[in-house]
Amino acid sequence: MLLVCLLAIGFMVWFLIALVRDGRRRSAEHRLRLPSTLRAAWSPESPAATWRWLLPIIHFALLSRSSAQTPNPNTYQDDAKAEIQQLRDLVQELQKRIVKLESRLESKRDLPKPSAPQSEAVVSQPAAANQQQTITNEDRNVLDFFRGTTINLGVHGYYGYNFNRPAGRVNLLRPYDGSNNSFSVKQANIILEQAPDVASGKRFGARLDLQYGQATESSQGNAANELRPQAYRPIWQAFRTYVFPLGKGLTMDVGEWASPLGIETNQSKDQMNYFRSYLFNLMPFYHMGARATYQFNNAVTLGYAVVNGIQAEDFNGFKSQIVFLTLRPTKRMTWNINYYTGQEQRDVVSVLNPGFPSQPTQPGLPATPFTPTPDGRLHIVDSNVTWTATPRLTSAAEGDYVICVLSQSTPAHVTGGAGYARYQFTPKVAEYLPDRGEDHSSFERDDTYVLVQICG
Repeated sequence: MLLVCLLAIGFMVWFLIALVRDGRRRSAEHRLRLPSTLRAAWSPESPAATWRWLLPIIHFALLSRSSAQTPNPNTYQDDAKAEIQQLRDLVQELQKRIVKLESRLESKRDLPKPSAPQSEAVVSQPAAANQQQTITNEDRNVLDFFRGTTINLGVHGYYGYNFNRPAGRVNLLRPYDGSNNSFSVKQANIILEQAPDVASGKRFGARLDLQYGQATESSQGNAANELRPQAYRPIWQAFRTYVFPLGKGLTMDVGEWASPLGIETNQSKDQMNYFRSYLFNLMPFYHMGARATYQFNNAVTLGYAVVNGIQAEDFNGFKSQIVFLTLRPTKRMTWNINYYTGQEQRDVVSVLNPGFPSQPTQPGLPATPFTPTPDGRLHIVDSNVTWTATPRLTSAAEGDYVICVLSQSTPAHVTGGAGYARYQFTPKVAEYLPDRGEDHSSFERDDTYVLVQICG
């Protein structure tokens, strides 16, 4: 029993001694641990000033570890020596990094300030040049005058073949495609326009259309339409515009302008039928005079014109008149109603191929009067309507009545009508179907259409 007690007492004494030694070892290890600030500072990008206050802490940890060493156990001494060596190596590494950081800071201080990138310098040079350049008042006025001016060029050619083989390879009653079995230039157009812009304070405008080719010989270059075709041959339209501040704006045009009669127009690109029907040759091509147009609302537009006649230079001293009304019952429908009346007979003898003037005036001006003076009247009633049933399908119809009353003969009259239907298949090529034996097949613009035209 005594032996057991002695053994228990000895075990307890041994246990206590071991516990005390273990506590001393843990306390020494705790003092050797680096604080959180030191671990956070261990970064090659940290500034050099951070390391200066860490070195005293590391030295203090080394001294505390040395004083806390227990020289009795050999194992503890070996571990402490290893840890001390690691700390020394760490201090040396930190000193090296501090030197490197200090050298980097010194080098950055000595460098010159960075210049602007090359791209910015290139961009700044034109900006400086623009600041140096100044626009005079005269240049500004010229630029303002040409602001909004448009220039349009157009060339229309064709090759036509008439299987009836007409005499002289001439297609009769065809205003713009009179040549058979021949490559031809139908129209070559130059259009200059400066439209008025009331919103910006510009009420004046102007337009000039120059036309060359076969179309010229059928219209203003034809002696049947002009007293002096050589004077007006290249001019299709030439007029000035002014918008009076009356209500929504009264538009006044003075000069030569295309006739509002008929659904078919002069420019091939602006109409449904590329080669035109017989009614286009029956209606006036253009007028010279003054016209006024007023748009009451989006549905009603009324116009009135006083002109020389169906030509540029008047055949007589009588002034013709036109009244035209445009109705838009819906957004898809446009209905035009026009009435024309005038005296179109010549009261002077034309001078064709003029040479030297017989009087002190311009060459070609006629001076020999007709006897007796004609006093007939021409009346034209024209109505046409266009309906866009769908974005692809468009239909149109036209009806005309023309009567020429002469005091010395029986009145002559013509009644005509035309119907059109166009369907767009693809946005590439335009194709027109023939009607009543007439060849109207053609290719135009960037649309594919099938057009059916019926004339009566």
